[in-house]
Amino acid sequence: MTPGPFEREFDVVVIGAGAAGENVADRVVQAGLTAVLVEAELVGGECSYWACIPSKALLRSGTALHGAQTAPGAEEAVTRTLDAAAVLKRRDYFTANWQDDSQVKWVEDTGIELIRGHGWITGPRAVEVAGLDGNTYTLAARHAVVLATGSTPNTPPIEGLADQEVWGTREATSAKEVPDRLAVIGGGVAGVELAQAFARLGSEVTLVARSRLLRNFPEEAAQLVLAGLRADGVEVRLHTSTESVSDDGNGTFTLTLGDGASVVAEKVLVSTGRHPALEGLGLESIGLGAADGNPLALTADSTGLVTGMPDGDPWLYAVGDAAGNNLLTHQGKYEARATGDAIAARAKGELNGEPAPWSRYAQTANQHAVPNVVFTDPELASVGRTLEQAMKDGYNATSVELPISVSGSSLHSEHYEGWAQLVVDEDRKVLLGATFAGPDVAELLHAATIAVVGEVPLDRLWHAVPSFPTISEVWLRLLERYGL
Repeated sequence: MTPGPFEREFDVVVIGAGAAGENVADRVVQAGLTAVLVEAELVGGECSYWACIPSKALLRSGTALHGAQTAPGAEEAVTRTLDAAAVLKRRDYFTANWQDDSQVKWVEDTGIELIRGHGWITGPRAVEVAGLDGNTYTLAARHAVVLATGSTPNTPPIEGLADQEVWGTREATSAKEVPDRLAVIGGGVAGVELAQAFARLGSEVTLVARSRLLRNFPEEAAQLVLAGLRADGVEVRLHTSTESVSDDGNGTFTLTLGDGASVVAEKVLVSTGRHPALEGLGLESIGLGAADGNPLALTADSTGLVTGMPDGDPWLYAVGDAAGNNLLTHQGKYEARATGDAIAARAKGELNGEPAPWSRYAQTANQHAVPNVVFTDPELASVGRTLEQAMKDGYNATSVELPISVSGSSLHSEHYEGWAQLVVDEDRKVLLGATFAGPDVAELLHAATIAVVGEVPLDRLWHAVPSFPTISEVWLRLLERYGL
């Protein structure tokens, strides 16, 4: 018989202790409310142990080595290839060897309670938890329940795939060995990052994508990433479907492609996107179950408050990947900060209805200024709208673009290749978006994010003088090309 149940009441119950969940709980506790985190896996979530942190640790050493190899003087001093074992050891360090002791201590020191277990909604403001300790917990929320359950990988409809033990991104970022041959299915951000990481660690990599590479980014920028992959020996097959995956019975898999070709590899990485992890959360108990066989999805207002609640009672929130807006850790944390502050303000009677755009309670940047970096070599960094998105959204938009060719880029490395674009709202003369591609361009992005969020007029932005000789000089060249 299951012990319990243990009945507890908190101001806020947060299901999911990843980056978004931690931030919501932190904000409400800072505001004087009580909060509990419910988590069945590691505190800190996907980013800390299987996504952002380990993938960047796997990429960084290769980027550093390649950077040295592109600078005369340093190039001559570099006589070795990557030490794969050392790279994996460094990755292990950054994931704390998949132990969450430090994260748990932070939770405790912050005054947040933690219950390890699987939680689900049983009714309005009510959550039940099957504790990993064998106990059952029934939790009541005075003000809010927050879903911060992250996302889960998509499984493409490929014949035989479900029967094989293939890698998802978790298995790839936590791999203990580097396979001789790796096949990557998917040409999105995670696919291209991990393809390059393993190629530089010594794998023979083939990447297969149904469309072009990085299709959510301008093609000129994506082409530079494609060239970088191919320079590292990655075989890239674009506009090609994967029809089937089969186990050869000798430690290898065979991918049969839509063009009739085949790929043989020891490991297969499936990286075809993710969707909100909402299954098993009891949403049907409050009238929010999936309809017509469609996957579960939620809609929320600018504070993260779930809309369409049958009882009209404002108590359920969703943040981060679970909300389904922008599946990026930093954006999820931003949402969580706004949501936590909004919950606290509503609890104190300081906020009624939806807040004003760009206030501390509103997630306005989700619609206008989402920054995103592809940490390949070369990097790809963007914020805001592409030209196509701006025009689709009804803006009178134009763009200006040029190769990154300034003194700073020439000094950075031999044969530096880069590309930059600004998207301009012609009616207001402010930036709607920016994209940069090239070595180390991620450091250009926050200036663009500030310009978009702040709606800085272009004639004022022209007075922001870039230091010489830095790659940031491309900002001046873009504004000059625009006509300032």
